[in-house]
Amino acid sequence: MKRLQILVLAVFLPFTATAQVAGQQPAPLVVIEAPGVTMAEFLWLKRPIVVFADSPNDPSFAAQLEFLARQPQALIDRDVVVIVDTNPAAASFFRQKLRPRGFSLVLMDKDGSVEIRKPRPWDVREITRAIDKFPLARQELLERFPSGR
Repeated sequence: MKRLQILVLAVFLPFTATAQVAGQQPAPLVVIEAPGVTMAEFLWLKRPIVVFADSPNDPSFAAQLEFLARQPQALIDRDVVVIVDTNPAAASFFRQKLRPRGFSLVLMDKDGSVEIRKPRPWDVREITRAIDKFPLARQELLERFPSGR
C-alpha cells in the first residue's frame, strides 16, 4: 500500500507545483491577425514579429506558433506583439510591405525597421537573443538599468 501512495505522490506532485505557478501567470502574449493592422499602431510602442504562411495548415506556421506559446513572458518583457498573416489574397499592409514567399518570420524593431527575416521557425530563445542585440533594445536596457554601463 505504501508503494502505491509513494507512486501516486510522485506522479501528482509535479502537477500541484505547476498549478501554483500557473495561478501567477502574467498577461498573455498578444497575437493579432494582419488584415486591417498597420505599422503605425505599433510604432515606438511594440516590436512586431510577423509570421507569414500561405495557409494556416502550414506545418512551419503551426510550429512557430507553438514555439511562441511556450515562453510568452520572455517576449512580453521585450514589448513583442505577434502578427500572423495566413491569407495571401487579403494583401494586408504587412504582406505588401514585406513581400514574403511561403512561410516567413520577420522580426521588426520599434522604429518599424526590418531587422531579421527567417524562412524557418525560430525558438523563443533565438528570437529573444536576436532582439537583445537590436540597437534600440540595448538602449532601452541601459535606460532601465543604468548601472550596467
